[in-house]
Amino acid sequence: MHIAEGFLPPIHAVAWTAAAAPFVIHGARAVVREVRQRPESRLLLAAAGAFTFVLSAIKLPSVTGSSSHPTGTGLGAVLFRPPIMAFLGTVVLLFQALLLGHGGITTLGANAFSMAVVGPWVGYAAWRASRRLGVLPAIFLAMMTADLATYCATSVQLALAFPDAQSGLIGALAKFLSVFAVTQIPLAIIEGLVGVVVFRVLTSVALPELIQLGVLRAQGEEGADVRP
Repeated sequence: MHIAEGFLPPIHAVAWTAAAAPFVIHGARAVVREVRQRPESRLLLAAAGAFTFVLSAIKLPSVTGSSSHPTGTGLGAVLFRPPIMAFLGTVVLLFQALLLGHGGITTLGANAFSMAVVGPWVGYAAWRASRRLGVLPAIFLAMMTADLATYCATSVQLALAFPDAQSGLIGALAKFLSVFAVTQIPLAIIEGLVGVVVFRVLTSVALPELIQLGVLRAQGEEGADVRP
């Protein structure tokens, strides 16, 4: 999800920035509203952003000189819903571009769309669809699918920018997906397991906040239903 600075053609960079902007603006408003309505959630909000920053900064080598990263956005999407992660994820990507050289400014919109928009929404959908299985299995699926969806979106972005000369968009998409598939599937599974461990820690140190956010019922059961 870290497309390098200047890697996308200018028209694609502008288009993805325009596509991501409404989600990020809406997310910024959602953050302000969350802090005003629940000031006590600020610490957990900061922790969700920090978790995403740390996890997505881990750089693992992939094939053909590329690299793969966890994303960390699935957990924040479960805790605060995807709009807030659209803003937090974009802030994370901005700081990574400026401080770590991951991604770039011209590609920030494309990276934000894949990691901060697509990933959180797919992860949240998986959480909602699997919540009857229990909170921990649903957390695992949310984290795993958010990771995989991010890289599928990135592959689409790269295929649109660089279609294969012979096989066109479909051939390019298959090639880009194959670049990430070797490392990303096991990495997504590991990320899901990490999410389960982190959530178990949260239930012991921030249970009132999780109940107030509606992630757990008042009795704090791990297998409880979540918000409607």
